[in-house]
Amino acid sequence: MGLPVVAIIGRPNVGKSTLVNRLAKDKSAIIYDLPGITRDRTYIPAFWRDRDFLVVDTGGLVFNEDTEFLPLIRQQAMIALSEANAAIFVVDGSTGPTAADEEIADWLRQQKVPFFLVVNKCESPDQGFIQAAEFWDLGLGEPYPVSAIHGNGTGELLDEVIEHLPETTEIQEKHEINVAIVGRPNVGKSSLLNAFMGEERAIVSPISGTTRDAIDTFIERQGQTYRLIDTAGIRKKKNVEYGPEFFSINRSFKAIRRADVVLLVIDALDGITDQDQKLAGRIVEDGRAFVLVVNKWDAIEKDSYTIYDYEKMLSQRLNFTNWAETIFVSAMTGQRVEKILYLVNYAAEEHKRRVSTSVINEVLEEAIRWHSPPVSRSGKQGKIYYGTQVSTQPPSIALFVNDAKRFNDNYRRYIERQFRQQLGFKGTPIRLFWRSKKARDVENATVNRATKV
Repeated sequence: MGLPVVAIIGRPNVGKSTLVNRLAKDKSAIIYDLPGITRDRTYIPAFWRDRDFLVVDTGGLVFNEDTEFLPLIRQQAMIALSEANAAIFVVDGSTGPTAADEEIADWLRQQKVPFFLVVNKCESPDQGFIQAAEFWDLGLGEPYPVSAIHGNGTGELLDEVIEHLPETTEIQEKHEINVAIVGRPNVGKSSLLNAFMGEERAIVSPISGTTRDAIDTFIERQGQTYRLIDTAGIRKKKNVEYGPEFFSINRSFKAIRRADVVLLVIDALDGITDQDQKLAGRIVEDGRAFVLVVNKWDAIEKDSYTIYDYEKMLSQRLNFTNWAETIFVSAMTGQRVEKILYLVNYAAEEHKRRVSTSVINEVLEEAIRWHSPPVSRSGKQGKIYYGTQVSTQPPSIALFVNDAKRFNDNYRRYIERQFRQQLGFKGTPIRLFWRSKKARDVENATVNRATKV
């Protein structure tokens, strides 16, 4: 990963995620007053003094139960610890030592990584040392009293932690492509992430709602770095109650907004559902490039017509995103998974592509030659003076016209189709802004441009 790693471990509900957010000066980790909110390991960049490092949030460790996700959470925590340069063992100062804390302490003694015993929820500086003193009995050395909520004691803790972190050499900055993996619950998003990684990076379970945090993971292929963001499954709004799932879905929407390219994963067995259509609409509304990933293709019974029939169904159900690339994969077997990144590269390039004003106006002139602007009921015809690209990500083109109201939806779609046919923009939405402009203003603007040239 390039940066030193500090793993945060402890039993459930001792405030690990709160401490992660405090150390990273961020609010990435989900905080909710309920045990077991964090399940996967989540890496968040942090900085203290002259040192950059990664803080890893992990799920609550429970050794004497094997129900639901607990074995998988233990596996994730153990992987985090194996990667770590230092670990922070968080306990709850308001409850005192517990049998679960003693089990974790016994396990930590067998590990080689240096660790720090941190007594959280010591809100009062005066009482904090008294609360922390109870944890000497764990036999793990000096306990550090802190308040993750208020920040008390965290500076002193970090002063000690960074002494155990290796100095990082200056790394040449590389452009990352941010790729959000989104979709309904149980379509195989985490399985897809694991297929990219070649390891169990995220917990995979048939239980709906397994992933809760937006998990950032870095991979590199042929010199290109990708930040893969696994997200929680997004259900219909009416089915979501306020609580962990509500926060998870909000993070999924934020992941879409910070992505360069979105992988919309659908279940090949289910086809395109109403919720898939809504998610595709949300991606387009946010102006993100995207690739449609049809997962579980290995589970479909096929003949020579299957893929053509399926593509026809996709085209009908997602007719407003026919510009997006589609790929049929199996995250379980790894079939065509690596090819997804080629489509991501292309969509990312198109998303940030800029076209010269002269080329845009050549396309407009040809489009108008084949199909003139409509005439309004009053007998006045629409006129397009010129167009120019005003921004990228997504590509946005301003069209200056005599009266925007004279251009109906059919003609606007026609112009967009002409841009796509002539200029490409495969894999990315494009935005057209129809701006009314008086003829005199257009003549002045034309003269000004000619003068500058």
